[in-house]
Amino acid sequence: MSSNMVVLGFADSRNLAGELAELLAVASGEIEVHRFPDGESRVSVPAELPQHVIICLSLDHPNEKLIELLLAAGAARDNGAIKLTLVAPYLCYMRQDKAFHPGEAVSQQTIGTLLGSAFDAVVTVDPHLHRIERLEQAVSCSQAISLTATLPIAEFIADRFDKPLLVGPDAESLQWVSAIAQGRCFDFVIGDKQRFGDRNVSIRLPESISLAGRDVVIVDDMASTGRTMVAAAKSVLTGRPSSVSLIVTHALFIGDAEALIRTTGIDHLWSTDSILHPTNAIGLGSLLADGIRRCL
Repeated sequence: MSSNMVVLGFADSRNLAGELAELLAVASGEIEVHRFPDGESRVSVPAELPQHVIICLSLDHPNEKLIELLLAAGAARDNGAIKLTLVAPYLCYMRQDKAFHPGEAVSQQTIGTLLGSAFDAVVTVDPHLHRIERLEQAVSCSQAISLTATLPIAEFIADRFDKPLLVGPDAESLQWVSAIAQGRCFDFVIGDKQRFGDRNVSIRLPESISLAGRDVVIVDDMASTGRTMVAAAKSVLTGRPSSVSLIVTHALFIGDAEALIRTTGIDHLWSTDSILHPTNAIGLGSLLADGIRRCL
């Protein structure tokens, strides 16, 4: 077991930290958090740390997590860490990459700079990047590692269906759906999405595609309000498929999102474990461990 590296996790990332530590053959530890009545937090890391400290925390609910993450990073530096790596399977605030209206904050730039100043390396999975090609354009640290869950998802689908038809709900999903399909020679199709608001979405599939009797798997990088998945499921179900399954990399599922998706009558709803959720079915531990090795 290496003595110059440790993996630390918060309460909700304890299991991931332990898994990564085992895969990397290093020690693991826990970051302790005490929340005061006024909303402030006291954050504690182990008092003696090796040179390389890896902190695990998926950044869903970011406004609750970012301050404690930065406090942990500072404490790690104060207690011996020379290199700090953040493993954030879900990376927050990546969607707002420009000011769409005068006066808007460009959150991708601000949060990316903040994380880059606290960490030497950042490892994440399928960040939601629109107008940039590489994670290092958003997160200004020495090493910005963007992994993709397409291979674990492809293997998961192949274990369950012989000849599935993959469906991406919109043009943005093409990069993930095509990568999953290519590795296994799956058929796939991309829908045309129209968004009329945060909770009002319609999706139309190409009329030339026959869904009848097919095992259809709708794939997207994240589900937040669930409205895109609902629209995709409704569009697919009109084609009388044999089964309909939904897979998302990042299961945000805000509010009634999961319940709403399930009302459509789909057969399966699965996600990776980038965000802890009852739908987790696809583990990313090995993928993340490989990403950390690239930072060594």
